[in-house]
Amino acid sequence: MTAMKPSVLVTRAIFPDVIDRLAQYFEVDSNQDDVVLDAAALKGRLAGKAGVLANAADKIDAGVVAGLPALRAVCNMAVGYNNLDIPALTAAGIVATNTPDVLTETTADFGWALLMATARRVTESEHYLRAGKWERWSYDMLVGMDVYGSSLGILGMGRIGQALARRAAGFGMQVLYHNRSRLPADTERALNARYVSKAELLQQSDHLVLVLPYSPESHHAIGAAELALMKPTATLINLARGGIVDDGALAAALRDRRIFAAGLDVFEGEPRVHPDLLTVPNVVLTPHIASASEKTRRAMANLAADNLIAALDAGPQSGKPSSVINPEVMAHRR
Repeated sequence: MTAMKPSVLVTRAIFPDVIDRLAQYFEVDSNQDDVVLDAAALKGRLAGKAGVLANAADKIDAGVVAGLPALRAVCNMAVGYNNLDIPALTAAGIVATNTPDVLTETTADFGWALLMATARRVTESEHYLRAGKWERWSYDMLVGMDVYGSSLGILGMGRIGQALARRAAGFGMQVLYHNRSRLPADTERALNARYVSKAELLQQSDHLVLVLPYSPESHHAIGAAELALMKPTATLINLARGGIVDDGALAAALRDRRIFAAGLDVFEGEPRVHPDLLTVPNVVLTPHIASASEKTRRAMANLAADNLIAALDAGPQSGKPSSVINPEVMAHRR
């Protein structure tokens, strides 16, 4: 008699071939209609499931996992995991995984695109042109800020921060950074990067890029006080997570021209965007697409699937997910 396959949930639409691969090992409840599941709907769909391939927008906390004794693995299709209540999952014996590394270079590419568009007023210029306002050349029409030869500040010097720093070499930039822990001296030399305090980073950066993880400690790490330290000619780029920036304070600083411009790919409370950000012209807004190349999104989906297969002992890499957030759960299982 053939043993029944464990059942898993895929919370949002993903590549059909990834669903097919999961179906080799599991009974798959796939949300290919891409309906957004609220907490109650998510909890209902998780009943009886051994695992879930989750999206970064899925809030999986103690309330969701309570009363789900079959659930053994939550595999996030994202590098960030502030949507997961890791202590609650750990207490319930549920392994949690994410998808680091595979999106580093694509995200850094997009960070550079957002920086350039912000500094050189690309979005504002397109709106100007489409509105029929371009009637003649003038010396001060839509002038922006130089990138080449300027200073690049990086707050959070992990994989993506270091990838941004490598790209800065081609633009002859001085790289400054602040991080919870300083990089080894040889890494700093390789990146031509100089460690400074957070205050110095804010005061000295021509272009400041945020790539630090979200946590309660980093909530509103950039607020009114921090914005007041920045140059009036500076740009601010947020590639990290919504909530790291106080979006209301940023909108006020942009409106009052206390900083030059901002480029934002993430927002507090997304997909809702702070309404004041929609009223200022000197901001570039994108809908959380920094990792959105097909190659990278496929790599993320496949890594999340690999983690789910391994965490549920269903395939050749059984019991060995490559990117476990709470390894103590795996250790306990052994």
